Amino acid sequence: MAPDLTDAPPDIDSLKSTTERALSNLEAAREQKQAVDGEIASVGESMVVAAADEYERAIQLLDSYQDSATGTGNFQAYVEFQDRFIGLVEELPESIPEREAFEVAADRLDQRRLNRSDFEAAREDLAPVATYGELLNQRQEAADALASAKREVSQARQAVTEAIEYYKLLCSYSDVDFSVSTTALSEPISEYNDSVHQDFTEFYETASINSVISFLERTESFPLISYQAPPQDLSQFIRQSPDAGDSIPTLLEYADFSGSKLDHYAADPALLQTTVGVHRTYLERLSAEPLSISIPPPAAGKLQFFTSEAISLLGRFAREETIAAIRTVRDITFEPVYNKYRLALAAEVNISDAARQLLKNKRAEAAKKELLSLQETIDSALDTWPCTFNVWI
Repeated sequence: MAPDLTDAPPDIDSLKSTTERALSNLEAAREQKQAVDGEIASVGESMVVAAADEYERAIQLLDSYQDSATGTGNFQAYVEFQDRFIGLVEELPESIPEREAFEVAADRLDQRRLNRSDFEAAREDLAPVATYGELLNQRQEAADALASAKREVSQARQAVTEAIEYYKLLCSYSDVDFSVSTTALSEPISEYNDSVHQDFTEFYETASINSVISFLERTESFPLISYQAPPQDLSQFIRQSPDAGDSIPTLLEYADFSGSKLDHYAADPALLQTTVGVHRTYLERLSAEPLSISIPPPAAGKLQFFTSEAISLLGRFAREETIAAIRTVRDITFEPVYNKYRLALAAEVNISDAARQLLKNKRAEAAKKELLSLQETIDSALDTWPCTFNVWI
């Protein structure tokens, strides 16, 4: 979607601040992730995971049997716990980190009678192994933080890109002469538009549906006059129905009548209701809009073709003064100053006061260059880091 220059210009200082903060956060997150990855790599991925898993199993055993295997209550639970905990330790790989911590805990629990304090002490014995699970948690947290930082950079880059598009479009108005009086172009267009709307309204309200639909069919040969083609059954209606001599408003009124009442007004009530009634929305939306000239108007060449097509059609319903008005507009397009008028009018209509001020002060181009430089800074930083940018979005 093209930028809307009626909006206030993007705040470059704010964009720079946001971008710098996003890049700083990304660098910090990347360094944290690398640090955690380095710690894990120094031990070995498989060993860290194994130690964390075995620690979790050991803690689960302690939690599960602390009540049932202590004191003199449940001898079976005590034996079962001893077998499972000591078996866990005996099956540990020799190379697993902190194996000694598991062995110390097993030795502590290998006694005839266990108390809750023994379980608490065993947990303390295993504390060195807990660091490996914490290390994996830290890695996940670092990965999440990195993903969040990447999204932040993505959003900052998108904002900068949108701002660049805004200023590029604004700079296309750099040649605007703000001293030009736009009324020399806007007033003739407005006069024509008002006149053609008046004529078309009268044509729509008073002419037969045959005349109006025939006119719309005729416009299909003129590509710049963008009326929607009439539905096929309406085209058939004007050729087949004896009611085609009535106006559109009259027929739409008839279409609301009940069957018995309509019999008194329409020669072919059924055909009227199944065509005019069915296409009420299409008929009610007809207007002179496709014959109107936009403000600001299109380029000279396009407007010349448009006015030529419109003049060929206006003779079917418009007054002479309406045709004279569009000829006046057409004549202006051949003047050397037309583009200057058009550009000034476009700037007046399409650009906010703040954006026009940037153009007047010759600051729009500098703003665009500053943003392009900021975008290069982001892209350079992204190239430095082994990441695929588009997967962050």
